[in-house]
Amino acid sequence: MPTLLTREADLDALAPPPVAAPVRLFRGRGAVANVQGRFERDVREAVDDGWAPPRPAFGADEDDEEPAALQTQVTPEHVRSIISRNDSPDIYFDYSINPYRGCEHGCVYCYARPYHSYLGLSPGLDFETRLYAKVNAAEALRAELQARSYAPKVINIGSVTDPYQPCEKQWGITLGVIEVLNQAHHPFTIISKGGLILRDLSQLAEAAAEQRVAVYITLVTLDGTLARQIEPRAPSPTRRLKVIEALARAGVPVGVSVAPIIPFLNDDFARVLRAAHDAGAQSAFYTVMRLPWEVKDVFVQWLRTHYPDRAERVLNRLRDMRGIPGEAPKHPGVAGAGGAGRLNDPNFFTRMKGEGIWAELIRQRFEAQIRRLGMNRQRRQLNMALFNPAALSAQGSLF
Repeated sequence: MPTLLTREADLDALAPPPVAAPVRLFRGRGAVANVQGRFERDVREAVDDGWAPPRPAFGADEDDEEPAALQTQVTPEHVRSIISRNDSPDIYFDYSINPYRGCEHGCVYCYARPYHSYLGLSPGLDFETRLYAKVNAAEALRAELQARSYAPKVINIGSVTDPYQPCEKQWGITLGVIEVLNQAHHPFTIISKGGLILRDLSQLAEAAAEQRVAVYITLVTLDGTLARQIEPRAPSPTRRLKVIEALARAGVPVGVSVAPIIPFLNDDFARVLRAAHDAGAQSAFYTVMRLPWEVKDVFVQWLRTHYPDRAERVLNRLRDMRGIPGEAPKHPGVAGAGGAGRLNDPNFFTRMKGEGIWAELIRQRFEAQIRRLGMNRQRRQLNMALFNPAALSAQGSLF
């Protein structure tokens, strides 16, 4: 005689396992979803419960209905200070300024994504769509530069989020910061992939005439399709090469940042270096892919959605270059993202370049191309001697 199932647990045992909901990508956005922040207690996972009408999964016909576009929200923020101090020994600058929190470029590999967790937001789609503009950045900078305790050092603009992301056209915060730095004759560097930097070409040329500025344009690939997928709202590789050319023609020292290098995705960095050199770049540097905290979740979801055929190959190579055997990370969010080694190395120096045979091969290939092109022949020292905080005072000096 068959056993009668009466307990709820017995009924649940007969239910089929949940089926993941089909992936529906938002046009112009990098992250696949809003991954869980590490400070959240509740875990959310989209599943298909069978009640909604069936929808085509990712990869269906282009005529299929797409999810509603996500609008970018920018919230004004007033800050007490704008200069961040850096104590990491493997980063070349001591001071940095970031005019915005979050970045609309939507680069899947961005190591700044976890900072949104501190705001109670997701490092996934929220990082690309819910931004904060530090509207009083120029005023805060003016006050800090005039403080008696301020010791001048080169300031990097854009160390975390891009200072020339699309919303800068409306808010103009980066321009205000550069105007203050020029008024005080203060040296600075810029890291960006935004074409809007050419709007400020006269300001940059003014600083270049006094040897107070250097600009680095991030260019990770020449493949337009990959660029649209991995950094969807950033200018195209062709556009960025034109930016390098325009900066060099104006006398602004310009280099290229090939960051990050991702095995089996953007291995064309030798071509990137040649194209950047031909456009006028004098220097170059690189990092390998870093996956701290929730960046791992965002990247693995993106990788398995866009490149399922090579996803495990990419992840295994990243583990090889991290050289840290042991347990997989216990951070929730992406099943199977672990393995024999971890995907991230938090240690200084090795976190940027990796270690092991594959990391060494990348280093050798990169340096060999640099030598062939004649780049990085001399280290550029920016002029600190002209700094004049008194020039920021409306009254000025009587003597």
